[in-house]
Amino acid sequence: MTLRTDSLTADVTRTSDGSTLLLRASDAAALAGFDGELSTDGGDHLLAGPLSHENAVALRAAIPALRPQLVTGHRTSVGTGDRLGLATAGQAAAFAAVGGDVLPVLAQQSIREMDRLGRSAREVMDEATFGLVEAGWDRGYGADCDHIKTTEGIDRGLDAGFTMFTLDPGDAVQDVTAGATLEQALALPWEVLEDTWEGTLARYAGIRVEVAPGLVLEPDEQEVLTAVVKYAGAVAEAIGLYRHLREGAERAGSEVEAEIAVDETAWQTSFFEHYFLAAELRRLGAEWFSFAPRYVDGFEKGLEFLGDHEELRSNLAAHHAIGELFGGYKISLHSGSDKYSIYPLAVEATEGLVHLKTSGTSYLCALEVVARHDPELFAEIWRISRAAYARAAASYQVSAQVENTPESLEGVDLLALLEGADGRQILHVGYGDSLTTELVDGTPLVERLRAVLREHHEDYEAVLVPHLSRHLEAFGTAGAR
Repeated sequence: MTLRTDSLTADVTRTSDGSTLLLRASDAAALAGFDGELSTDGGDHLLAGPLSHENAVALRAAIPALRPQLVTGHRTSVGTGDRLGLATAGQAAAFAAVGGDVLPVLAQQSIREMDRLGRSAREVMDEATFGLVEAGWDRGYGADCDHIKTTEGIDRGLDAGFTMFTLDPGDAVQDVTAGATLEQALALPWEVLEDTWEGTLARYAGIRVEVAPGLVLEPDEQEVLTAVVKYAGAVAEAIGLYRHLREGAERAGSEVEAEIAVDETAWQTSFFEHYFLAAELRRLGAEWFSFAPRYVDGFEKGLEFLGDHEELRSNLAAHHAIGELFGGYKISLHSGSDKYSIYPLAVEATEGLVHLKTSGTSYLCALEVVARHDPELFAEIWRISRAAYARAAASYQVSAQVENTPESLEGVDLLALLEGADGRQILHVGYGDSLTTELVDGTPLVERLRAVLREHHEDYEAVLVPHLSRHLEAFGTAGAR
């Protein structure tokens, strides 16, 4: 497809040998900011250039639709990460196929994934830009610098032009399963919190908050102590990140927005704990459009939801109701890939005020294409992922059992292995080792994988579109309300 403006026509072509940006303009001045080989065709001026950072910046300057926009104000939104930089066109095609008013977040990757893969924030943004050109997508999109834990990560995202920043203070969440103590509370960073333990206790102990019919928060002193010890350090960490983001955006003249995420911890967020987090962050001046608590169990990578659906429904409804007390913000579903059964209930429970994040599912779609066209490469990715699973799994909620999977793939149905729960999770979390390995001939594995996907790009899109469309159907309907 082609992306057109009044002054410029842009397209991207992909082959196994590489990719090229193709531009056409009636006025040569429209091509002045681009790098490439110039020619003419009748009265038009042509440019064929590389998919470089310079050309991505020039595209975003020339074509307003290629500049990421804020997710705030869009009732439903879905983020679709891309570990390989080649999925955006297919992802955009899935959004186009489903329709509705759901906003796609088509540049999304966590700092952790960037570091594991050796990708820069600029590369993530630029590759999404070229994918949007390839798709002819002109309907707007968001860009999420995901799961940021440091101010350095924020600076990287601002430099690259991200507009959504998911602030993750999860490392500061404390384990209180053995009980919280006053000693722990007194050791918290009260200067950063601009408060004292006594002041916090007086503010929350004995309050009565009617969240929704049948849901009333009436924390006693021990519940307040537990929430404070568990999450006050995370509040301090989050407000530091938030203020750095705002200061950096102001210096850069950028519009940005924040999501707060405490989902990647081992301990569920109780309803009072959510209320406490929101109230404390708001007291300190933070604003956010989306919040990701740690929900009930069942959110494993790459699999259907494994928990109790009715428990999840009531859990999401309560978290949504708490958000409404603070002006209304989205409830964000992380690790949301492939959990088709919960999408309608999530939309219903949150009244459509919801954000879904998917990431690794597009990578698994890529491996399906590799399994069909380069089984030798697939076998190498399997070998690496399987060997790395025990270590790689530590960062994720997964339950795959390596001993239940074959070591050798001779005679194995590769697509069946990829669809099976154990194989799917092993491949899902093994990407970091696989994509940073060199093959025996010295070729980076990721380059051979990308060559397969470029050569069979139509096949990749044919896998991605129906797969992601299943994710989007409920959200597209909600966005159209």
